[in-house]
Amino acid sequence: MKTLFDATVLNEMSLKNRFIRAAVGEKTSDGTVNEHILGVYRELSRGGAGTLITGFTLVDGAERLYPILALYDDSFIDGHKKLTALVHESGANIISQLVYVGSWVIGDRHGDILLAPSAVKHLQSGALPKEASVGEIKAIQRKFAEAALRAKKAGHDGVEIHAAHWFFLSQFLTPYYNRRADQYGGSVENRARMLIETYEAIREAVGADFPVWVKININDGFDMGVSLEDCLYVGRELSHRGIDAIETSGDWMEHPEGAGAFFRDEAQALAAETGVSIILTGGNRDFQSMTEILNSTDIDYFGLARPLMRESDLINRFYENVNGG
Repeated sequence: MKTLFDATVLNEMSLKNRFIRAAVGEKTSDGTVNEHILGVYRELSRGGAGTLITGFTLVDGAERLYPILALYDDSFIDGHKKLTALVHESGANIISQLVYVGSWVIGDRHGDILLAPSAVKHLQSGALPKEASVGEIKAIQRKFAEAALRAKKAGHDGVEIHAAHWFFLSQFLTPYYNRRADQYGGSVENRARMLIETYEAIREAVGADFPVWVKININDGFDMGVSLEDCLYVGRELSHRGIDAIETSGDWMEHPEGAGAFFRDEAQALAAETGVSIILTGGNRDFQSMTEILNSTDIDYFGLARPLMRESDLINRFYENVNGG
């Protein structure tokens, strides 16, 4: 019988248990790792989760006004070295989650031009973007690769490509946002091209032995949203190219507290279809329920975000309860 405290290995990275701290955006006015962020991760790393995923981290200085972490130039590396060293002291891993925001506007962009797959108003932010040119698409792919290499230099144990929650990469996969008529729009093969090429650029930059994960929406929760069949296609293509793990998410805001694992069935379908290690995030609260999922499906890992925001030592308490501490 598998347990949530099994030690496992993903692409040469040892994980002391199956608990993943899912990403939560940490605010910082200038993109740097500040004392508040170090304090948050100090508590999280001591709380027992085997691996921590950072809050989304900017890859492009064009989005520097967003008050979140950044790795779009070398000046941020030293701050991330402090962060990774702190986490490693407690025996946990840390994964840098990389994002290009696009039209899911965070705060006031002061009239800046926003990029998206198509000039379609964002359903959440209301922002109307400009359709990205092929040249701009290629430039953003390079930005992801460069940021991933900086994360590696800073001591992160891997990177996660944020292609969920209707940020830029997520929008390419979603027919509602992607109305393009070129090689990046239309069929699922074309809509997935942006993410696949971004992954390939990152993999070339960081090498085969550095863990690269991806977070994708398993559903969007609105008409013309991404389908499970789309996700299965993306999963298969990334699997063939050596992706190390896929974290599943989706329209989590529509699910009430206590509803259980939101995306269990879809995540299991993805696991069975691809053979890739799957991180199920969304609604994980109960130790016994996660244990049951672990032993009745092909899902390997469990992401927790809000529970660890409330109780940073939750995983340690789980361990004590299991072992009579």
